[in-house]
Amino acid sequence: MSVPDVVFGFGAHTGIDDVPELLRMARQADRDGLDVLSLSDHPYLGTRLDAYASIGFVLGHTRHIAAFANVTNLPTRPAAMLARTVTSLSALSGGRVVLGMGAGGLWDRISDMGVPRLSPGDAVDAFEEAITLVRLLSGGGPPVTHRGRHYRVDRIEPAPVAAPPVWTGSVGPRSLAATGRVADGWIPGHAADWLSERYRTSRPVIDEAATAVGRDPREVRTVFNFPGRVTDRPLPATRDRDGRWIGGSVDQWVEELTGAVLEHGASGFVLFSADHGSPDAALLGRWGGEIAPAVREAVAAEKG
Repeated sequence: MSVPDVVFGFGAHTGIDDVPELLRMARQADRDGLDVLSLSDHPYLGTRLDAYASIGFVLGHTRHIAAFANVTNLPTRPAAMLARTVTSLSALSGGRVVLGMGAGGLWDRISDMGVPRLSPGDAVDAFEEAITLVRLLSGGGPPVTHRGRHYRVDRIEPAPVAAPPVWTGSVGPRSLAATGRVADGWIPGHAADWLSERYRTSRPVIDEAATAVGRDPREVRTVFNFPGRVTDRPLPATRDRDGRWIGGSVDQWVEELTGAVLEHGASGFVLFSADHGSPDAALLGRWGGEIAPAVREAVAAEKG
């Protein structure tokens, strides 16, 4: 996948009954030139569509937009099989897939799926090892034998397809450091943005870990889950008393996001509605048809 300098997408939490709406939104976003669609991955919820089945469905009905799980529920998806899934999706779609990765958060529900519970430290170790194994099983080459702490494969042939970019949902210090060492992008948790305390304290952990292994920290992009509403008139304040973005007019959105890119190094935005749900048709239309193009133009003009 060729990833633009600044990525614009939208997120959806999709139930079994929402297939027509998911397809309609995906096609609209595809026509409007959005870059990515993210789907949540909660396999213990029977009313939700499986994230990876849904990604395959969406990619088969679109031409340009990429898709990813925001983020993959790794404990329920063994790393070797996950490698097969994402390389297959990449081959089927012409590279339109990102691998969103998480260490696993809701362990009470995860263990209800019959998955052995891991300690927080072991979960992070498994998360980093899984990213490494997915890459080993991608891009061709000789058979792979891997005997790690959490995963083992013997003489498994890699897929002749490059591994997709890996974006993580890391939160804790150990997970953030793993992101700096092995990932291509980071999605801050709890919809934290570039002005949040979470971002200010977390991003340096990623940068220091990247530097320690000889990477340029700029190789790890930051993509923000970004909820809000678009209003017809400017709002007197675009953030609430806690400093969280609430939205505003198109011009206010464009000013805020352009500043995020140029002043804070943001490299992607995934839109959600103000209540952190899927955007409706009107919000998605203004995002893809007005806000994203204007931010791209403003950023390009400033960068010359």
